[in-house]
Amino acid sequence: MTLKELIGQMTLEEKAKFTEGANAWETPAIDRLSIPSIRVADGPHGVRKQNDTGDTSPEAAGTVTSVCFPSASALAASFNRGVFASLGETLAKECRALDVDIILGPAINIKRSPLCGRNFEYVSEDPYLTGELASAYVKGVQRHGVGVSVKHFAANNQEKRRMTINAVIDERTLREIYLSAFEAVVKQADPDSLMCSYNGINGTFNSQNKKLLKDILREEWGYKGFVMSDWGSVHERSLGVVAGLDLGMPGSGGSDAKNVEEAVLNGTLDEELLDEVVANILKKVDKYKRIPLLHEGEKTQEQEIKSQFNYSEDHKVARKIASECMVLLKNEGLLPLNTSEKIVFIGEYARKPRFQGAGSSHIDSFRISSPLAAARHFADVRYKKGFGCDDEKLDEKLAEDAVLAARKASVAVVFAGLPDEYESEGYDRDGLNLPEAQNELIRRICRVQPNTIVCLQNGSPVTMPWINSVNAILECYLAGEAGGEACAKILFGKTNPSGKLAETFPMSLADTPCRENFPGHAKTVEYREAIYVGYRYYDKVSKNVLFPFGHGLSYTTFAYSDLKINNKVEEVEVNFRIKNSGQRAGAEVCQLYVGKPVGQVHRAVRELKGFEKIYLEPGEERDVTMILDKRAFSYYSAGEGEWAVEPGTYHISVGSSSRDLRLRGVVTLDTEGAGVKLHKADELPTYFFGDPAVIPDEEFETLLCAPIPEPDYLPGEKFTLYNSLEDVKDTKFGKVVYRLAKMACKGHTLLGSRKMFETNVLETQLRNFSTWSGGMVSEEGTKALLGLFNNEDIEKNLKIVAASGIDLVKGRLIKKK
Repeated sequence: MTLKELIGQMTLEEKAKFTEGANAWETPAIDRLSIPSIRVADGPHGVRKQNDTGDTSPEAAGTVTSVCFPSASALAASFNRGVFASLGETLAKECRALDVDIILGPAINIKRSPLCGRNFEYVSEDPYLTGELASAYVKGVQRHGVGVSVKHFAANNQEKRRMTINAVIDERTLREIYLSAFEAVVKQADPDSLMCSYNGINGTFNSQNKKLLKDILREEWGYKGFVMSDWGSVHERSLGVVAGLDLGMPGSGGSDAKNVEEAVLNGTLDEELLDEVVANILKKVDKYKRIPLLHEGEKTQEQEIKSQFNYSEDHKVARKIASECMVLLKNEGLLPLNTSEKIVFIGEYARKPRFQGAGSSHIDSFRISSPLAAARHFADVRYKKGFGCDDEKLDEKLAEDAVLAARKASVAVVFAGLPDEYESEGYDRDGLNLPEAQNELIRRICRVQPNTIVCLQNGSPVTMPWINSVNAILECYLAGEAGGEACAKILFGKTNPSGKLAETFPMSLADTPCRENFPGHAKTVEYREAIYVGYRYYDKVSKNVLFPFGHGLSYTTFAYSDLKINNKVEEVEVNFRIKNSGQRAGAEVCQLYVGKPVGQVHRAVRELKGFEKIYLEPGEERDVTMILDKRAFSYYSAGEGEWAVEPGTYHISVGSSSRDLRLRGVVTLDTEGAGVKLHKADELPTYFFGDPAVIPDEEFETLLCAPIPEPDYLPGEKFTLYNSLEDVKDTKFGKVVYRLAKMACKGHTLLGSRKMFETNVLETQLRNFSTWSGGMVSEEGTKALLGLFNNEDIEKNLKIVAASGIDLVKGRLIKKK
């Protein structure tokens, strides 16, 4: 039987059922046709599989114990495709052993702002680096018979109002910055599934965005897998089918399937489109579980022996990976430590490390190693708490004890970081500072101990007001369960640090490119900074940064020489030599940047277009070759709807970071032209010559080729079930419900986070209110609430809402009998 014939055997009801999950983690099974279900599990830096029980709600029974690997912000600092491939392969083996068919990851949204609460789970501010590393991860997972779900497609660059926000982005920026990593992964690694995000782009929610899911993803890029929704991001399911959304997750209890079935019956949905959606999913079901009717007459395959994995061995993999991810930001000679020195570790993170972020990626870890315990294998290290992991204010007794210990020691190592509640899925950060308790104690210690080292445990950039007072800084990021061991080995020189920053550390929040437009308004967030994200912005406006993109020190030194550039018409070959000129074996990340200083198109000063991590013994040298194809020199011409190469001279730079460029050369490209539908400098003067962080309305509209959408709700504007409590909180009844909802959230957590639970309730769409209220508010009650928010049928709707247990007249919850 062919796939088409199998779908022909399915009833309309069965096909409609196939467009939504059977529950929170599985696709539907159709026993009549021997179609099995497949199972997904959260990732991306560990397998977060729910324990097998009859209850499949997201947190019903906890999760299985797994190995927690470094989060993406740490992994990206490795600048090593091999690290991502190794992680992918290891995760795939664990998935197979745990009967997981698809792991939900990698997460490859661009780090538009350092405030995004989920940045620890994302790779980089640079789309090229993100695409290369994510492609290696996907290949690693899928070569072992497990699928991935690359997420969150697309422009999901903040947590605030993530379920309702409309991202207003010009076409060039969308293509060059926010889609290109997804494009690279699709074309290089052929991922089995993609996950569309909650937000909308330019007025259309991504779960029913045909331009995104069909026109670009399938028609332009040739994508062959299936698209699933983020959990709860489905709107009108039949419109999603038309747009190219194959699988809605989690299951809606049948309401989405009913919507699809009715749409076919009333003629608003072509059944052939439904068949396409079903086929996309069935292809992968057959890949993982083998549908018997599609293999009739074939030789029966021997039953596969269930994969096994060894927790301890995978912990070692996590440690090896973590050792490549830590970034030595500063070192005035104190590192590596001498084991005979009198050393004190200060800060509770030394004993209780923060090694992962909060949210759907949170792993029930197999074994957690602390820097303190690991360091005591190398030296006699004392410990003082100094401050607790969550402390905002100093405990003076703890602080005095720590300062005294630092004074008596020859070296003080302070372990600082961001508490769990500072960065998480579900909400964004309030600022870039560490808790003041930590900053103050570091300042006090530096006054009595010049030999002070700071080790940071955080998922995204922080400010460092004490930077000039400390001798060394090691950025550990969220390094996974074995991060403590990796950290200790670097501190004592057993491992030579080789990590590089995959994101810029700004001097302050006021320096960031989207400071005027993050997290946006009630309805929209405007990407006015356009392509100038991360180092592209800081370099364009020549702004000082704390640490630049690509920065990272070593215990050895490297020399670059012999740059040769060969223009082969279809590609440009760049050759150079790298030598370990120091006394220790080590690894250097060689980075290649391309820039066009003068032209008809506004562009970044330089963009990363090649990188390679090279391991060298002392005195060893190696020739390195990198190939630049036409895409490396291209910009996206929105007028022509295609990538174009502007003729002229391009700068080729090779070095150790985006601001430590050792070799420079030029290449001249003679192309057919940059297109004719270009915005001129006099139309976009700020983008060409000014500060893209501050763009006038008229100029942004010129860039958009459209009027700027209304950013906020106007008085009297009607709300819909796609709005949230956050949207309606200023209405007469919305104020009451918002307050009651916050009260009801007390004592509850989501994936371990109190704040995440509250923000999900307040910012989820009203159509999901029945689910989030635990069934207290019925669907009828939800519609009545909407009527009240719109000031409609007040007496009638108050009675309906009261029946659901909410007395809006007295502003209280009614206990149901």
